Amino acid sequence: MVATTDITTADGAVRGLWGKRVSRWRSIPFAAPPVGELRFRAPQPVQPWTGVRDATHFGFAAMQHRRGAQIGPRQQQPTGEDCLTLNVTAPNKPAATARPVMVFIHGGGYLLGTSALRLYSGSRLALLGDVIVVSVNYRLGAFGYVDFSEYSTPAHRFDNNLGLRDQVAALEWVRDNIAAFGGDPGNVTIFGESAGAHAVLALMATPAAAGLFHRAISQSPPADWGPSQADAALFARRCVEQLGAGAGDGAQALLTATPNRIRSAVDHAVSAVMRDQPGLFPVAPQVDGDYLPLPIIDAFAGGSAHRVPLIIGTNRDEGTLFSRFDDTLPTTPERMRRLLRQVGGDAETRVLGAYPGFPKPRVAVRAGGDFTFWRPSVEVMSGHSRYAPTYAYRYDFAPRALQLAGFGATHALDLIPVFGATATPFGRALSAAGGQRAFNSVSEQFQRNWLSFARTGAPLAAWPAYTEDERATMIIDSPQRVEFDPERAKRLAWQGIRVPALA
Repeated sequence: MVATTDITTADGAVRGLWGKRVSRWRSIPFAAPPVGELRFRAPQPVQPWTGVRDATHFGFAAMQHRRGAQIGPRQQQPTGEDCLTLNVTAPNKPAATARPVMVFIHGGGYLLGTSALRLYSGSRLALLGDVIVVSVNYRLGAFGYVDFSEYSTPAHRFDNNLGLRDQVAALEWVRDNIAAFGGDPGNVTIFGESAGAHAVLALMATPAAAGLFHRAISQSPPADWGPSQADAALFARRCVEQLGAGAGDGAQALLTATPNRIRSAVDHAVSAVMRDQPGLFPVAPQVDGDYLPLPIIDAFAGGSAHRVPLIIGTNRDEGTLFSRFDDTLPTTPERMRRLLRQVGGDAETRVLGAYPGFPKPRVAVRAGGDFTFWRPSVEVMSGHSRYAPTYAYRYDFAPRALQLAGFGATHALDLIPVFGATATPFGRALSAAGGQRAFNSVSEQFQRNWLSFARTGAPLAAWPAYTEDERATMIIDSPQRVEFDPERAKRLAWQGIRVPALA
């Protein structure tokens, strides 16, 4: 018989799984299902329920290609529009005071991913740090990050920035309910990786999120993603054209087409943009002058981002994963040159001169990863350090098997040590050729710094704050070290370069 535990939230009671050391509640709704008349609308309040709601299993992942909702070797989570749920993991041991809360936002390019991935439960993090871990679903792709507001009618409004609004609604749920699970609503850290890291920065630049979190961790953010109003409208028109609808019947098509038909149309439109304009990603929070008033980098540079402590960093070899499995980044010599020519000016000469050996493929891969993740992260850490405590890192460690395979410290590898999964079967497999002890040590570095930050607003004492004068950067490796202004020549070469506008 499965042991369960009940908690009463503001919307009703939920029944979770009682484990030996932690309890888990799965797929608790934080907003009404965005279906029917609520498709393409801002999240609406949950309808309270009577009795006890089952929260022992996962519901739907957000609409996406089925490969993105894979949660096991042969297991895929069903997808659907009714996806606005979150999960809570809490230690069973009684606590004298309310526990810090860590809210994780998954990545996947705003097109893929699910909070149901076993890694994201955060059990090891919760136990090591005596914290509450929350993982969040939000609308993806067509349903979360395409601005169809131009197709609004008197009978039906289409809202924008839906995925970002979902994340704000989830944080409001945490504020109103996490105390029932033993968490402290006055000590909330948001953290995420890749698109989830971008979401962390977007939330910091979103006025509606003020006061809902108190610290932030951004792991490998493509920080200057975010179409302008004009680009968002142009891309939405291309998506409607892919649906086979004209300007006059766009609203009807968006409301009546099947979810998979809409998803497929937007996926095709995304692929066309990334094929023609390397480095540009059109599916992201829109800079609308209202809900997201400014481009993210501008918000940090000008001090309008929420002035909470921030950890931000990237992996040394971000681009290698994409060069093997995904052609979305400018990780070939030809795509990098095309990108820099679209930027214009002396960008091509200046940047490629900072990468000796270009156009060797491995050098192009490094440049493509740096362009997408490191370049804009440096701008964020520089801007934010003027107004709030900021801590920069670079993740360098890779087990020997990944080094031999040419991946190195690639994109998303940091998730394994952050969630303490180096000793799982998958973590051990990565260390089969050697490096298990070092991988475990790196995991401990990661977790203890992240947990110290969640509890106090600062990592451990060996990690100095980032300033524009010194640019102290923690190199997470075995052993760890601090470098000052690492890769300075490359940083200066990228300075001022942004993602081009949609053509």
